[in-house]
Amino acid sequence: MKKSTLEYRMMMEHNRLKIPNSKLLTGSLAGKYPISLDGGRTTIFISDMSKEAEIREKYQQRQDNKLFFFAKKPKV
Repeated sequence: MKKSTLEYRMMMEHNRLKIPNSKLLTGSLAGKYPISLDGGRTTIFISDMSKEAEIREKYQQRQDNKLFFFAKKPKV
């Protein structure tokens, strides 16, 4: 016996919402560029390669800040 159309539409498995692509790509490295910092100990991924110098500068400023810095710098 077939279910009525209304009953079929009310079932949860048939009422799935579309998940936005922004949520599906959370944590994905697609379209991102790696930047190695701290002698290769830290790698971050950014989407805009033109901001690499700015990211490196901000990271270095954080490393110089004693409140943020909790480990010894690697000797180069």
